[in-house]
Amino acid sequence: MSRPLLEVIALDADDARAAQAGGADRLELVTDMAADGLTPSPGTFAAVRAAVDLPVRVMLRAADGFSAGGPEGVAVLRAQAEALRAEGAEEFVLGFLEESGQPDVEAVAALAAATGGGRWTFHRAIDRAADRDGLRKRLADLPGPDAFLTAGSAAGVDDGWDVLVAEAARTAAGEPGYEPLLMVGGGLRLDHVPGLKDAGVTAFHIGGAARPEGWHGPVTAGAVARWRTLLDG
Repeated sequence: MSRPLLEVIALDADDARAAQAGGADRLELVTDMAADGLTPSPGTFAAVRAAVDLPVRVMLRAADGFSAGGPEGVAVLRAQAEALRAEGAEEFVLGFLEESGQPDVEAVAALAAATGGGRWTFHRAIDRAADRDGLRKRLADLPGPDAFLTAGSAAGVDDGWDVLVAEAARTAAGEPGYEPLLMVGGGLRLDHVPGLKDAGVTAFHIGGAARPEGWHGPVTAGAVARWRTLLDG
């Protein structure tokens, strides 16, 4: 059995180096964590790519919230994806909902195409969806989605615990729509890890937990290493 995946949010090359030194397996690269992560610049991606040899998934999100912003917003995101791909980006993070809480399949499909067939994570928009199960099944035929980032609830892991345990079981069973990796993040704490591992969760995503000084502080190798040690134990 392979070791659990640890993905760390990075804002820049310094964060990326610290995450790699601490034992991260993958980075999620964003800007503006106060808005829950927006698309970084191609220059930031290039600097991170030069600094580490970890896989880097790049956020495609132009504004706070989970609307794609209509055709104009999708056009902006497509242009951002193309600029990032020109710098070598191959993996992305995306996900959009309609006002009804249903998945914006048209926007998601357009952005999936803009990634050039690369792998991508559907992010925590699933935690605001009107129908989590239906969302998974409606996206199942799109190319590239290999992970869902979720806390089980918009309020975080504490509130979403039962949902996460149930979805871990459905993922393990290979139920249609549940083939992508279940990656837990959003209010995730070290004390959650043993129970989630017992439930079969194999992928973990941290942002603030990698930053001892808070969201505005840097990622530290020591903070990431504490997670690595617990996940591998």
